[in-house]
Amino acid sequence: MNYLVCISKTPDTTSKISFKNNDTEYNGDGISYIMNPYDEWYALVRAIELAEQSGGHVTVINVGNASNDIIIRKALAIGAHDAVRIDIEPHDAFITAANIAGYAKDKNYSVIFLGKETIDYNGSEVGAMVAELLDLPYVSYVSKLEMSGTSSTVTRDIEGGVEVCNVEGPLVLSSAKGIAEQRIPNMKGIMMAKSKPLQVLPPTQTDARTKTEKFELPNAKSGVKLVDPENMDELVRLLHEEAKVI
Repeated sequence: MNYLVCISKTPDTTSKISFKNNDTEYNGDGISYIMNPYDEWYALVRAIELAEQSGGHVTVINVGNASNDIIIRKALAIGAHDAVRIDIEPHDAFITAANIAGYAKDKNYSVIFLGKETIDYNGSEVGAMVAELLDLPYVSYVSKLEMSGTSSTVTRDIEGGVEVCNVEGPLVLSSAKGIAEQRIPNMKGIMMAKSKPLQVLPPTQTDARTKTEKFELPNAKSGVKLVDPENMDELVRLLHEEAKVI
């Protein structure tokens, strides 16, 4: 079994968010970047677990410039066998998906893994696009994956319960909490990552389908108002007139 794991670079969760160029571009000055946690903790680790169980091979793929190599090397340190970087800075989700699909179309991967979303854009778009471009089944927000031969049993959370699906043949899935537990790279993995292959490839010629017009920060959160438990009339008034929830 061969597995492809799509990984992306995102700002550290403690980063201060600001924008530049008339609020059309994220300001990355002084920002620390990490591997998208959902790609790392869920997608990558589950692929490695399956490869360890069946003797399979895990390749990670990233669409981005050379500054992304540090997060790719971390994926190799955690346990991926090799890596590919498509050398383009993507301007929208379609460019990312098209380049992943262009690479994967003739590789016969059993499963193409993604995290459920990135923590910066929260779009959940790339997985479905990759599946469509490759004409493969797609299951989103998978919390459990078991494989037997070419058959995959996937579990996903739905409102009020869970859904269990059986998929025959290759598939694309986005990984959610529960599918795996985070792994910390050890010293041996970090040293081995330096010698594992990282292939840099030219991009697929694809035009962006969307354009960012403007970013806006959300309104600052207001302070908490404490209401005496004996003063229910005031609580009702606040909920009705200010919070507007009743």
